[in-house]
Amino acid sequence: MEIILKEDVENLGHRGDVVKVAQGYGRNFLLPRNLGIEATPGNKAVIDQMKASSVRRFAKEKADAELLLQQFDKVELNFTRKTGDNDHLFGSVTGPDIAQALEAKGFTIDRRKVQLAEPLKSLGEFLVPVRLHREVTAHVKVTIEKEADTE
Repeated sequence: MEIILKEDVENLGHRGDVVKVAQGYGRNFLLPRNLGIEATPGNKAVIDQMKASSVRRFAKEKADAELLLQQFDKVELNFTRKTGDNDHLFGSVTGPDIAQALEAKGFTIDRRKVQLAEPLKSLGEFLVPVRLHREVTAHVKVTIEKEADTE
């Protein structure tokens, strides 16, 4: 089955691409979620319009992301966590923690855009990539410090 993608779909294609997919994937996932339309001769004529608007939207989104990238240069996040023996953290700092801290500083970032391979489980400074756009990635400085003992 051929589908014209209306949105970017990870591991499949970008907006405006004509892709060949399995019948079930197309009918049960892509079409109901309005991620694509069936590639009929009539719909193929619409591709050119979609691609032109996609190029304009892509350029605007990229410009917005680059503007946001400049603001991210000054951002530094600090977390304090309880530690055990040998300064081993109880728990960790995860992508949603970082997204929530960014939101507290005035940035609305989806937690899935924080590109953290695995949670941070040690003290120190880390550069965490945040994917603002397909071609724009910011790096946020995250510092994890030991929580003061209350004894």
